[in-house]
Amino acid sequence: MTTQPVRFHHRGRIVDVSGVHPTRSVLDWLREDAHCTGTKEGCNEGDCGACTVVVGELDEAGALKLQTVNSCIQFVPTLHGKALFTVEDLKAQCAGTLHPVQQAMVECHGSQCGFCTPGFVMSLWSAYEHHQAAGTQPTRQQLADELSGNLCRCTGYRPIIDAGQRMFDLPAARLDAAPVVAALKALQAGSLAYTGARAGEPAATLHAPTTIEALAALRMDKPKATLLAGSTDIGLWVSKQFRDVGDLIHVGNVAALKTIETLPDGGLRIGAGASLEDAYATLAKRLPSLTDVWLRFASPPIRHAGTMGGNVANGSPIGDSPPVLMALDAQIELRQGERVRSMPLPEFYVDYMKNRLEPGEFVQALVVPGAAFDRTVRAYKISKRFDCDISALCGGFSIELDGDTVKSVRLAFGGMAAVVKRAAAAEAALVGQPWTEDTVKAAQAALLTDFKPLTDMRASADYRMQVAQNLLMRFWLETRTVDPLPAEQTSVFAVMPHGV
Repeated sequence: MTTQPVRFHHRGRIVDVSGVHPTRSVLDWLREDAHCTGTKEGCNEGDCGACTVVVGELDEAGALKLQTVNSCIQFVPTLHGKALFTVEDLKAQCAGTLHPVQQAMVECHGSQCGFCTPGFVMSLWSAYEHHQAAGTQPTRQQLADELSGNLCRCTGYRPIIDAGQRMFDLPAARLDAAPVVAALKALQAGSLAYTGARAGEPAATLHAPTTIEALAALRMDKPKATLLAGSTDIGLWVSKQFRDVGDLIHVGNVAALKTIETLPDGGLRIGAGASLEDAYATLAKRLPSLTDVWLRFASPPIRHAGTMGGNVANGSPIGDSPPVLMALDAQIELRQGERVRSMPLPEFYVDYMKNRLEPGEFVQALVVPGAAFDRTVRAYKISKRFDCDISALCGGFSIELDGDTVKSVRLAFGGMAAVVKRAAAAEAALVGQPWTEDTVKAAQAALLTDFKPLTDMRASADYRMQVAQNLLMRFWLETRTVDPLPAEQTSVFAVMPHGV
């Protein structure tokens, strides 16, 4: 079978990789094939950050864009045409001495057992490069946000964040990006058709088209192939469930899928391949009330790799993006060959992990109408940890008032049913009524009609219902027409010193 090698920049040279299975993780390749053992395996599911590396690629202007990712759930072929940086690169960058990030960790006693340290160092190195380029220095809270995907079980975060500040006081050591940019331009990586196998197993192929037209044709030709975006879910199918995912179609190199554009009505069209980080940053710029749910969605490495389209298409009942998008009255845009159709996002979900995608069809974009940005919007994530945790439930709410009367309202919940869905009975209890506490209490009662939540390891059914009802009250407290309460009076997180 004809196949192409995977080509990427690593440790100052172009690497050609052939023969490995398409689902071989970047972490396994680093440790077992490239013998770069600085990168560690912890959870092997993208939660702990021990495996954090930095991937570089050219942006639209031809400059090098650096982003942290979890190497344990990224597949080697997704590196095609990119640059891979690991903790080994920092020594080479500083002529064999410690990089300022590493030196700061030593001086601030930021490491005890040291197992998690390479991952912390790579997250800090990424932040170091970004802030040095911008001529800024991060606050402790910004550093805490950058490190929200890195877990430490023995050192504690205070000295690590101390190191994040200290590294800017040491003599600067910037990455010389010019040779990397030149190498990536020389690669001229186009579409990829890569085939590999494990010993004694059938071969599998990963296709990585670069145009939306090629993707549509491939999907029609291979409707049973697994669509791969950021690998933040499919990576776990392989690493934890040991599933055979068969042939893959990787959408991460289709530039047209990554675009986020403003529509004539002031709305947004978010390409299905736009990263969660880019999509949420754009939404939060228009609606600052979404900043909290943006920063609490997983972690930077997950948001850099994962896509909003993938989070929606996945159909998880505890996905955080669908409640927000439903509150914004979003439409989902589906493509099958040359045919494009749209539907309201709530209609896309049929049942648990089932949707209305037809054979050969894929999610092309999510469209938020301009009118959504004229409404008052809130999103609330409830989880056991503040950072990097799966929601017990998530609520996305929007309201439009005519004086003191509810003109329209959208209440969407994840974690309350087999699918993310809107609370139709609660919405009906509000529309046309005065926006008062008594009206909210009626909507709280109506939630008992809308949902029959389950009990699982994250929360009991009673807890979920009580919290969902409480969130409606919080929404009213923050948006009532008389004396609305600011966030610091309705959220415990607003006053917690989680920046350490």
